[in-house]
Amino acid sequence: MLLLISPDGVEEALACAKAAEHLDIVDVKKPDEGSLGANFPWVIREIRAAVPADKPVSATVGDVPYKPGTVAQAALGAAVSGATYIKVGLYGCTTPEQGVEVMRAVVRAVKDHRPDALVVASGYADAHRVGCVNPLALPDIAARAGADAAMLDTAIKDGTRLFDHVPPDVCGEFVRRAHAAGLLAALAGSVKQADLGPLTRIGTDIVGVRGAVCSGGDRNAGRIQPHLVAAFRAEMDRQAQEHAADAPALN
Repeated sequence: MLLLISPDGVEEALACAKAAEHLDIVDVKKPDEGSLGANFPWVIREIRAAVPADKPVSATVGDVPYKPGTVAQAALGAAVSGATYIKVGLYGCTTPEQGVEVMRAVVRAVKDHRPDALVVASGYADAHRVGCVNPLALPDIAARAGADAAMLDTAIKDGTRLFDHVPPDVCGEFVRRAHAAGLLAALAGSVKQADLGPLTRIGTDIVGVRGAVCSGGDRNAGRIQPHLVAAFRAEMDRQAQEHAADAPALN
């Protein structure tokens, strides 16, 4: 399981750089513009320059409307600015068909510029609260659009968490559908260390966090702390070792 950490600017990216041995992907977002709020192109470039070259940078395009042309241009901007992973929050898509249309436009825009970039179709565990597509539709949307990964986050950051809206068994079905379609499965949404056991057991490929590695556990007022990143990774490794030890017994 890969660890994705989301700084909100260059200062926090430097904190990520100090903890680079403990993380896998640095994710650029702007939390005050939403769950998957898009940051500025120059911030993506500055963060790309600030973190080690072997750490891929991901960038959110935003909690986007159903406007394929607008979203495609935004996604291209993220790719041009240095992001390897391009994440699109399908906030304004109310049907799978709308999601596919937006994501196909994004895939073409990004891959025409950089074929090795990875496009992530992101949905929301609490989709019922904002009226967007069902979480379990995301793997099919991503696959039909030619994307590389499907992701779930939470749209409303009010203290509720991923598993409050999509319990572990349903997240497991999300992961299963993603893998069956040849996609990476990413999960986020106020994930805590206590969630790492279930996330490991269901085969999650990427776990995304912010609040859990911020001072005070606060994604908005807190700042990313290298020692909290190290502690989170240590728990990830412990869970992975336990799961590996249990696997032969299960088989």
